[in-house]
Amino acid sequence: MWYLCMFFHRLLDYRKAEVESLAQLFLDDKDKWSSLEWRIPLHHHPDSPFHYVNLPSEDAARNIANRSILVKGIYEIWGEGGSYEELEESIRSYPDERKLPYLEPGTTFKITVDSFGKVISFQDQNDRIKGFTYIPFKGQVNLKNPDHKFWVMETDDYGSSNGLPPVEGRRIFFGREVGGADRSLLPTYQLKSRNYLGPTAMDAEIAFLMANQALATPGKLVYDPFVGTGSILVAAAHFGAMTMGADIDIRVVRDGRGPDCNVWSNFKQYGLPMPVGLLRADNNLPPWRSGLKEVFDAIICDPPYGVRAGGRKSGGRKLLKGTVDPYTVPDDKRTDHIPSTGAYSLVECVHDLLDLAARMLIMGGRLVFFYPVLREDDNVENHFPEHPCFKLIATSEQILSSRYSRVLLTMVKISPYTEEIAEAARIKHIDFRENHLKWLEDGNLHSAVFSPDPQLTATGDSKLGKEPKPKYRGKYV
Repeated sequence: MWYLCMFFHRLLDYRKAEVESLAQLFLDDKDKWSSLEWRIPLHHHPDSPFHYVNLPSEDAARNIANRSILVKGIYEIWGEGGSYEELEESIRSYPDERKLPYLEPGTTFKITVDSFGKVISFQDQNDRIKGFTYIPFKGQVNLKNPDHKFWVMETDDYGSSNGLPPVEGRRIFFGREVGGADRSLLPTYQLKSRNYLGPTAMDAEIAFLMANQALATPGKLVYDPFVGTGSILVAAAHFGAMTMGADIDIRVVRDGRGPDCNVWSNFKQYGLPMPVGLLRADNNLPPWRSGLKEVFDAIICDPPYGVRAGGRKSGGRKLLKGTVDPYTVPDDKRTDHIPSTGAYSLVECVHDLLDLAARMLIMGGRLVFFYPVLREDDNVENHFPEHPCFKLIATSEQILSSRYSRVLLTMVKISPYTEEIAEAARIKHIDFRENHLKWLEDGNLHSAVFSPDPQLTATGDSKLGKEPKPKYRGKYV
C-alpha cells in the first residue's frame, strides 16, 4: 500500500537511505525491503519533504516511522488535491471500508494543520479544520491523547526565492497518521548536555542515523574502533545493542577527565547498559588473536581525517622511520606509560578498517563509516574504498564547506574472509592508493579543506587571497 512519508527538511541525502535500512528490520521478505518503491507527489521536487513509499503493511510503516530520526510522519492518505474543493472530492471517493473504522462512536480524534514553505495563522488553521464537516466523525475530539490523529498538510506555489525546493502548484494532503518519529531523543541526547565530550564527538542526530544504518537492535554487538568519547556507541546502546569500543589514546578510554567524567559516565548519564569493554587498541595493529573471526554484528565509526583530529598509529615517528630500535617498557613504568604514536594516513586507516570489518563482522553484518571527499571532484564515487567482502548499499552526503563534504558509506558483508580475499583486498588497496587524490594519500586533508578557494582568490579579495598562517593543531585527548 502506498503511504505518504513526510520527512524533516534536513540531511536530504540521508532520508531514503534511513527508511530503506529500517525496512530490513521490520520486513521479513527480502524482496520487499531490498528495493522499496518511491514516487514524488504531483508538482513536487525530488528534494521535497513529501514522498510516497510502497510498504506491505501498516505495522511496517508504523515501526519504521517510530524508529526513524528523519521521518516526521507516515500517513494513510485519504485524499489530495490542488484546492480544498479537489481535496473534498478526493476524500469522498476514498473507500468507506478504509475510513469508517476510524470514525466510529467511542473513539477520539484530532485534526492538525501543517504546512511546508509558509506559515498558517491559528485562525486560518481553525477555519480549515471546520471545513471538514463532510467527514462523518462520530467520536469525540481529544487534543491531548486521541486514538486517531489526522493531518492536513499544505504546500504552495511559493517559487524558489526562499531557498526551499520549488513546488510548481499548490498541493493539499489529508490523511491519518500511522506513525511518527520520537524527536524527544535529540533534546535528550544533545551534546551540550553530555557529561564527557571531545573535539570530535559525533552529533546526536548523526549518531542515531548511523545506528539505524547499522540496524542496531537488542542482542547485537556493535563495535567502534575509534570510540573517542563514545557518542556513536551511546546511540547504538539506546536501541538496545551491546557495545564495545577501542581507541589508540589510553587517556580517553581509561582516564577521561576524572572518575565521574569519562566514557562510562556518558552511558550512566542516560541509564544505558555499559559497554562490554573499552580497549586501548591500534587499528593498524588489532589486538585480536589469530584466527578469530565473525564476532561483531556491526562496526560503526568516524575515522580520523586529519581536520579536527589526525590519525595516529603505534610506533612513534622515529620508530616508524627506523631511526630507533623497538623497545620494551619496564614493568615498573607500565601503569602510567603512554605509548608513542606516529602519523596514520587516511588511506591506510581506511584499508585497515575494511580488513578489520571483513575479518570480524558476521555474514550480513554492516560497516557504517564516514569518508571525506572534495566536492569539485566530478567522479567522487570512483574514489570510494572497495573490498571483495563488501557490497556498498547506501551513500549519504553531508556538505561541510564549499570544497569539502563527507559521505556516510553503508556496506554489507557478502562473502567470508579468506586468505585469498585478503590478498585481493591488498591489491585493491595498492591500486586505490596509487590512483587516489594526493591529499588523501598524504593525509593532508586539513590543508585541502582550509586552503583558500581558487575561485574566490581570483576575484581579487585581498583577505581571501592571502597565504593562510600556519596554526597549531593540538593533539586530541
